[in-house]
Amino acid sequence: MNNIPKPTKTELVILNIMWSISPATVRQIHEEIIKNGKTSYTTTLKMLQVMHQKGLVTRDSEHKAHIYQPSLTKKDTQRQMLEDLKNRLFGGSISSLVLQALGTNSATNQNEIDEIKALLDKVEDNQ
Repeated sequence: MNNIPKPTKTELVILNIMWSISPATVRQIHEEIIKNGKTSYTTTLKMLQVMHQKGLVTRDSEHKAHIYQPSLTKKDTQRQMLEDLKNRLFGGSISSLVLQALGTNSATNQNEIDEIKALLDKVEDNQ
């Protein structure tokens, strides 16, 4: 998992689409992309080719239309990016990351607070 590079912002947009519809053709992915903005089919194709070269997606070339799917699950990608963020920005401290996220988010609702408490209880039970 660590050998796959971190996706760029644009690649994350594509991956988020692919996590909900993959495996998918370039056309299917492009149709989802253009719902949120203007881009050409060739740009989508080029992005997928670059992502394939980087190892972010796999490609099945057995059919007339190439079929793409993400190399990592959404959860694995989130874990990889969070680990990188924790190490680069918070000196490896998960508590600093969590405190910063919670301390700067005034929109945290009671359900999210309850989920966080339940997760903390689960982590504490596993210690």
